Amino acid sequence: MDSITQAALGAAVGGAVMGRRLGRKAVLIGALLGTLPDLDVALDYGDAIANVTEHRGFSHSLFVLTGLGTLLALVCRYFVRPRLSLARWWCFFTLALVTHPMLDALTTYGTQLLWPLDVVPAAWPIVFIIDPLYTLALLGGLVAACVSRRVVHYCALGLLFSSFYLLMAAGMKGVVEARLAPVLEAQELSQAPRIVQPTPFNILLWRATVVENERYVESLVSVFDNEAPRLETFQREQQPLEKIALATAKGERLAWFSGMFLRYDIESIDSMETLTATDLRLGFPGFHPFTFTLATRENGEWQAVAASEQRPSQRGLSREALGQLVRRALGDENALCASALITPEWRVANTRYGCQAP
Repeated sequence: MDSITQAALGAAVGGAVMGRRLGRKAVLIGALLGTLPDLDVALDYGDAIANVTEHRGFSHSLFVLTGLGTLLALVCRYFVRPRLSLARWWCFFTLALVTHPMLDALTTYGTQLLWPLDVVPAAWPIVFIIDPLYTLALLGGLVAACVSRRVVHYCALGLLFSSFYLLMAAGMKGVVEARLAPVLEAQELSQAPRIVQPTPFNILLWRATVVENERYVESLVSVFDNEAPRLETFQREQQPLEKIALATAKGERLAWFSGMFLRYDIESIDSMETLTATDLRLGFPGFHPFTFTLATRENGEWQAVAASEQRPSQRGLSREALGQLVRRALGDENALCASALITPEWRVANTRYGCQAP
């Protein structure tokens, strides 16, 4: 999640746990603790793929943050006044720290909660990386807490409303997945890897991405839809490009991070054929923000790049497209489809539930 939201969450947790003892200082300290894990963005790991895949790593580990919280609790227990119990200090520091990665785990890219164990990032996407309503629920409680000085009461209230919002998001995702299930089964895609996630800034409109061999399927589904979800099919260009990519250390690392949700392409960069990999999970077809260089072809042979680069996104969502997203979220099934957002050559074919550009 964004830094403002993480600071607000840490502040609310701090105020709820220690507001009666420290007052508004608990809110301030909690905000600082809530943003601490994201300071790893200042670290440069050497190339674009390493920077993306190492983010939310050691600094978001439950092991590391629990250890840090314990250390801070011990210091404050014996060297800071007022003298409070070790358990209370521990809850204050540890909860303000670990709620950061737990919230990040509810977004698309997830979090390496169990670092240094070599397991894929934990991800249960039910909120977008920026969700104004979730943030406002926390900020409203914090403002009321600081103005009224009833720190514990209003911080707890902010946490209650924001948690209820997350429960609503999980419920809406369940509704969307239930609507998708029979459609995917009819297309023999029920066992294919898929990700269902909210579209930007809301929990009403959800984007489903299903991958299978040489294709991937996209669908936009609103909780207000009356008709069955519509599916659109796009090309992935897996073989033999995937084999070339996985032969490189950077390609293998990216596949560990993104799983099956990658599309490989050959682009001409600086008059040289370059193999790129695009993470299909974030963005929309046609302007996914995370595309990385993996290898270049010289004299007919592919050579891994020394340092991967992130390719600039060719375009972003226009104001018109954002307006269409709003209408689509409110249940206008003719407002927008994924194929309206991409270049025609990327499109393979619509299924029988095909969506036509408005």
